[in-house]
Amino acid sequence: MERNELYPIFLKVNNLQVLIVGGGNVGLEKLSFLLKSSPNAQVQMVAPDFLKDTLALASKHHVEITREPYNVSFLEGKHMVIACTDRPEVNEQVYHDCRARQILVNVADNPPFCDFYMGGIVTKGNVKVAISTNGKSPTTAKRLRQFFEDVIPDNIDELVNNLNAYRKTLKGNFEEKVETLNEFTKGLIQKKE
Repeated sequence: MERNELYPIFLKVNNLQVLIVGGGNVGLEKLSFLLKSSPNAQVQMVAPDFLKDTLALASKHHVEITREPYNVSFLEGKHMVIACTDRPEVNEQVYHDCRARQILVNVADNPPFCDFYMGGIVTKGNVKVAISTNGKSPTTAKRLRQFFEDVIPDNIDELVNNLNAYRKTLKGNFEEKVETLNEFTKGLIQKKE
């Protein structure tokens, strides 16, 4: 069996500078996905033209819109880039420019030209679950996202907040606190007979 060797992380994109190269349907999809999870993300979009829906969403979230063709100068100060134009040669140029500058890059629908993938995400309050299929099946990630949205209760945030408050009352070193919390939460996963 193949193994997914991706390392999952949760980025505070409101502290990073993100560039999206492309203003079409895929650009709108990537912007929507990013802003749904991180509404305060710092984003600049670059393209000669943009969809009306993209402009409307961008204006709601203070996304910087630049109506120009891609140029390597747009990478200045960026931490992460998503290339999603309808021109493969432009997307591949973005990839090579980013790699030369050690900037994380994702070229939409082109896994060999990606440092990261944008997987399925389920968010319920403070709980966030990310799903990856190693770039092989976005449809499977979507179906798993729908499954977890149904399975994770809407009030999960209450449990998280209560456990956080309890954790703050615990005394002892790190190992003792972990042992206490593990013992306290065992009942959450034990099967009912």
